[in-house]
Amino acid sequence: MQSFQTQKDLNSQTRRVWFFFLVVSATLTAAALAGGEYYGRRFAIETLGNQGRTDANLKIALLTAVLERPRALPLLLSEDQQVLDALSSANGDAADRLNRKLERLVAGTQAAVLYVVGPNGIAVSSSNWREPISFVGNDYAFRDYFRRAMEDGTAEHFALGSVSKRPGLYISRRVGSAAAPLGVVVVKMEFDRLENDWRDASRPVYVTDEHGVVLITSIPSWRFMTTRPVQRQDLASIRNSLQFGDAPLAQLPIMPAVATNTDVSIVSAVLPGRGEALYLHLSAAVPTTPWRLEYLLPTELPVASAVREMRLISVAFLLPIFAIAAFLLRRRQVSLMKIASEQAMREELERRVVARTEELSRARDHLQAEIVDHRDTETKLQIVQQELVQANRLAILGQVAAGVAHEINQPVATIRAYADNARVFLQRKEPGPADENLGAIAELTERIGTITDELKAFARKGRTAAEPVELRSIIEGAIVLLKSRFAGKLNALDVRLPPAGLLVLGNRIRLEQVLINLLQNALEALDDRADAKVEISVAETPELVAVAVSDNGPGIPPTILGTLFTPFHTSKEKGLGLGLVISKDIVADYGGRIDVTSNDNGSCFTVHLLKAKA
Repeated sequence: MQSFQTQKDLNSQTRRVWFFFLVVSATLTAAALAGGEYYGRRFAIETLGNQGRTDANLKIALLTAVLERPRALPLLLSEDQQVLDALSSANGDAADRLNRKLERLVAGTQAAVLYVVGPNGIAVSSSNWREPISFVGNDYAFRDYFRRAMEDGTAEHFALGSVSKRPGLYISRRVGSAAAPLGVVVVKMEFDRLENDWRDASRPVYVTDEHGVVLITSIPSWRFMTTRPVQRQDLASIRNSLQFGDAPLAQLPIMPAVATNTDVSIVSAVLPGRGEALYLHLSAAVPTTPWRLEYLLPTELPVASAVREMRLISVAFLLPIFAIAAFLLRRRQVSLMKIASEQAMREELERRVVARTEELSRARDHLQAEIVDHRDTETKLQIVQQELVQANRLAILGQVAAGVAHEINQPVATIRAYADNARVFLQRKEPGPADENLGAIAELTERIGTITDELKAFARKGRTAAEPVELRSIIEGAIVLLKSRFAGKLNALDVRLPPAGLLVLGNRIRLEQVLINLLQNALEALDDRADAKVEISVAETPELVAVAVSDNGPGIPPTILGTLFTPFHTSKEKGLGLGLVISKDIVADYGGRIDVTSNDNGSCFTVHLLKAKA
């Protein structure tokens, strides 16, 4: 029995126990440090991988948004009448008008260049026609985006510009049918702003094509390098098409180290100006393209921090256990029997403490990781949302800027007519009427200034505040602006003016623009008919006032009626297709709407406005 052991035996046994305790403590400490390093490294890689996937998904979302914006331009322009005229006519005036239109369109988009190529591969019009590096007259028949568009109808091709020497994505679409193609519309998209947003010296990101060639990168010196050797037949095709100019297509300084997952691996890379280091490599496909986004995250600091934290946790966990064991061994010298009886209880307690401590540690680590990920995701989503809001606002400003020429067309035409009249009066030596015409010109120039002020206000605030305005004065002002341009045709107007004092909510100048657009369209639709008639009538309800502009013209074809309020859709040879779009937006700004009905007997546009209290 232990209780009957001698003091010498107890001392000898105590020394052996303490020696064994020290050996076990050292072994457990070494094992805990090794385990802390293993699990810390694994945890850091998993956390870094999750964070990298989130970052990569956000970058892919931003890249996809940048790609989607210009893809609609070739589709719209391939059906544009001015494009068809320039490709089907040898008249230089048609190409010149198209040059100016493309120049206006590219100013309101994020595209680098818009140009139209004939069926022989020669560019006939371009948005950069004024620049020394104009694309007009250059031969692009050797380009893949031209050849594939002529064959398949559409194509997307990333290449180095043969004239500008700037890389970009060329989005092309055939004009005309496959049997009788007229040419190709091409929009070039450059990614300088996107690369600047991605630029992070410690976290490289780059996009590769199906051959592994780097197209878009946060490190400029990596552009047109490859992630793997390019096959000989592919290399010959790339060289012949001058897709990447004379770039050597050297391989990136990245070597695989350890594969950890299907989309994640540890690689050894040499960044410009730095030595070799280990990085976590993530790869993800870019939707709607054959590209892949590659993302490198440095592992040295995160892994070292995680290993250090896990080792501290392991040591902190072991210290209480060692202290308890030492205390038990000390008590064992006093009463071995008591220690034996209490040892079982302590072991059970220790097992529960260990299990509970591990459970709490895992719960705490998981909660901390979720909090960090949530905060990072929320911050990045706010940044992306602000960028998308800004991009949408820039698109609206571009549409408003494109409509300035259309909106001041009527007062400019009236000014010209008054100026011609004033010249005739001066030649007749009749200064009185000439002075009246000059006064009218001054009023119209003031009105043009008001229109541009309204457009500036729209650029700053988005809309002009509504105020009560008299409907009768709006109708009369619109008719005055149309008198000079449609001299001799206004006898077709049948105007039923509303009673004086009838007020609506809006802005007089902007509502006059709406009526001018509707009256001008109605008068132009009559086409000098002998029985031409345009009626203006007003009806009111307790809440609304309806202004109807109807004509007895040929009506609107059903094919055009469906796209009547779509930008850049017009049946007029010199029209921009913006008049009705802007009119609808103006009326909507003041809580109203525009309805349209049309048949073989004519058309009727009804403007519904909110009634204002006197």
